Amino acid sequence: MDPIVALVIGLVVGIFFGGIIGLLLGRVRSQSRATSIEPAVLEAQHAQAIAELRSREQGVQAQLAADYAGIAATADALREQVESLQSQYREVVDRHRTDAQAQADREQRESKVLQALTPVQESLRTMQQKVTELESQRSVQHGQLSEQLKNATESEERLRSTAESLASALRSNSTRGVWGETQLRNVVQAAGLIERVDFDVQASITSDAGAGRPDMVIHLPGGKNIAVDAKVPFSAYLEANQIPATATGEEAARRDSLLKQHVRVMRGHIDTLASKAYWAGLQASPELVIAFIPSESLVSSAMEADPGIMDYAFGKRVALASPVTLWSVLKTVAFSWQQDVLTDQAKTLFDLSKELYSRLATLAEHADKLRRSIDSTVTSYNQFANSLETRVLVTARKLSVLDESKVLGTATTIEATPRQLTAVELELPVDDNAI
Repeated sequence: MDPIVALVIGLVVGIFFGGIIGLLLGRVRSQSRATSIEPAVLEAQHAQAIAELRSREQGVQAQLAADYAGIAATADALREQVESLQSQYREVVDRHRTDAQAQADREQRESKVLQALTPVQESLRTMQQKVTELESQRSVQHGQLSEQLKNATESEERLRSTAESLASALRSNSTRGVWGETQLRNVVQAAGLIERVDFDVQASITSDAGAGRPDMVIHLPGGKNIAVDAKVPFSAYLEANQIPATATGEEAARRDSLLKQHVRVMRGHIDTLASKAYWAGLQASPELVIAFIPSESLVSSAMEADPGIMDYAFGKRVALASPVTLWSVLKTVAFSWQQDVLTDQAKTLFDLSKELYSRLATLAEHADKLRRSIDSTVTSYNQFANSLETRVLVTARKLSVLDESKVLGTATTIEATPRQLTAVELELPVDDNAI
């Protein structure tokens, strides 16, 4: 127990007992003064009073002990509450101190972060300005893009209308024929061939199979030829392409049927060209005819629907050619013509070289004759000079005595001789067989 609490309780008990004893002594004294009592009676009264006092003291002590126990329990509870409150206060103080320190640290960190983020803030401000400018530009570009999309939509609509017009026009056999011939001419010209030199258009051919007129006859080096005929199996293919490839059910069955019809038309063209046998009416022609199909998709779709159609065409001596394959073949033909021309030019150059060599030999003979003539002239001149010096002038100087004012000159001989040609080609006789 806390000493202060025990001292307070002792003081309270002492004051209480002192008061009770004082009251009892006062009553005894008052009774003894009021009446005259015998000493034995008085002593008995005193003993009785003391016994009562002791009984009351014991009751008071028991009551005080009970009160003391309650007060002690209350004091313990209060002490525990005080300790709990002190602990909570310390915790609150510590928490407050910790929170204050954390707040200070956080503010310090935030201050450092703000200082560190100052360049970032400037960058963000600059970026915000740029974003604003970009947004303004985007608005302008969006308007331009909308206008372009509008124009593109109008162009697409015009293109769709043109495509529909072209498709409707190509449904006509005559129009398809003209288109095929035009495409054929474009491919041939793109390959570098020249009309009426490297190829002829609509040339007539007569053979055992009858008269024929292929769209084009390509001339090969060496007097060889090959026939090319343009075919456009388009109707069934056009109707099949109007059905999506992802279609199912009846639409898919109809698309397959149209593609098979396209293959049948293609086979019909192959049979027709094979029956005409153009190669039989051409001079030195390979036994085949080229069937030009003016669209890659026409050939590829037929091969997808019937992979054996190419072998079928080869068996009929017909070569199916799309623009790409025909262009490669014609480019090879143009290259062959160039090589042939180079060969002719090389032969001409060889003949000219041979002739020039022969004429250089003749020129060397003339030069040698000229050298010998010059040599003879120099010899004659030297003989003349020698005769003049040793004979004529010796006698003439004797006449100078008569007229000393005049002095006769002298003649100088020529010591140099013409250079002889030493080149092998100009010394040896030319042998034509050595070239």
